[in-house]
Amino acid sequence: MAFTKSFIPYGGYWSSPYSKWQGSFANLHAIQLASATAKKFFEKGNIDPGKFDNLYLGQTIPQTQCFYGGPWLAGLIGNGQITGPVINQACSTGVICVKYASQDLDCGIADASLVIAADRCSNGPHLYYPSQTGPGALGQTEDWVWDNFGQDPWAKNSMTQTAENVAKANDIGRDEQDEVAQRRFEQYQNALADDGAFHKRYIVPVEVGRGKRAKSIEIDEGVFPTTLEGLKSLRPVMPEGSVTFGSQTHPADGNSGMIVTTKELAAELSNDSKIDIQFVGFGSARVKKGFMAEAVAPAAQKAMDDAGIKVSDLAVVNTHNPFAVNDIFLARALGYDVNNMNNYGSSLIWGHPQGPTALRSIIEMIEELVIKGGGYGLFSGCAAGDTAAACVIKV
Repeated sequence: MAFTKSFIPYGGYWSSPYSKWQGSFANLHAIQLASATAKKFFEKGNIDPGKFDNLYLGQTIPQTQCFYGGPWLAGLIGNGQITGPVINQACSTGVICVKYASQDLDCGIADASLVIAADRCSNGPHLYYPSQTGPGALGQTEDWVWDNFGQDPWAKNSMTQTAENVAKANDIGRDEQDEVAQRRFEQYQNALADDGAFHKRYIVPVEVGRGKRAKSIEIDEGVFPTTLEGLKSLRPVMPEGSVTFGSQTHPADGNSGMIVTTKELAAELSNDSKIDIQFVGFGSARVKKGFMAEAVAPAAQKAMDDAGIKVSDLAVVNTHNPFAVNDIFLARALGYDVNNMNNYGSSLIWGHPQGPTALRSIIEMIEELVIKGGGYGLFSGCAAGDTAAACVIKV
């Protein structure tokens, strides 16, 4: 569909820092942490949560009482009059939430929606599914995070295997992956320059602990210092493979949020009413079994077709890149310089909390577009099930 009525206020988005697996957020409830982050954002911007008439909650990993999802989160942030669905589409959750909120604007269903995505990979649930038909009524167990990372029930392979399949089929070697991983670490340093000036545009510090143990988390936890020599010294994760722990992302915890609204209200809530930010295109794709990283290219092309633009029109390209392989494949498919994607960082470096990951990448894309004086930005990221979702933002 053509998106014509969906706008994002400049500065109308936020993110917590992302914390490594078993880091400072490991024992915090993702919905409660997301509400605390959102409330700090609203207070700082003097924004009334009552302005919003809809909420999309993106969450992929169950936690206690997440059954109440959106209504619970809405109440916690100070608007007990609204509701909305919980969206779970693996790594694509954030961009899917923004797409649905944009559709609501274009269809006249809502005038101002909140998108909040929150997950905690740490200490994921260990589930037991009862069975009355098994021997002795013995049920089935599932470790939600690790079992699903390790096995696609349809393709019968792990996430890492999909990257290896794409690398082998497209002659993407170990050296090229290491070089891209090193480049992504260098680009992340751009966000840390000038005392983290880029991150301060959108990151909301998170308070954890109480009393003497209280501390403020203001930067991402778990970003590992990376050198090309260090990357080359790592062993592949899989025997005879090319993907290492240095050329793939790490599980993390955190949350991100965004306001999606009309052009008029976006101007009212904006940090600069002269800056228009519009959601103009969306695309999704699915590829053959076990080739997840390849899905980013057809999804990106569909999003650009939806927006009516070409690769040459793009000023910024950001990705969710759980593997360096993703960016290499996408760059080749688009004819785009792989070294010019993700200029302020990406999930390969700052981690992957699942639901909010794509949303943070879109936020960083918007800020880079503003720094460059406007233009079109493309986000594309893969997701479980050999799928991907992409969007085009115009600033």
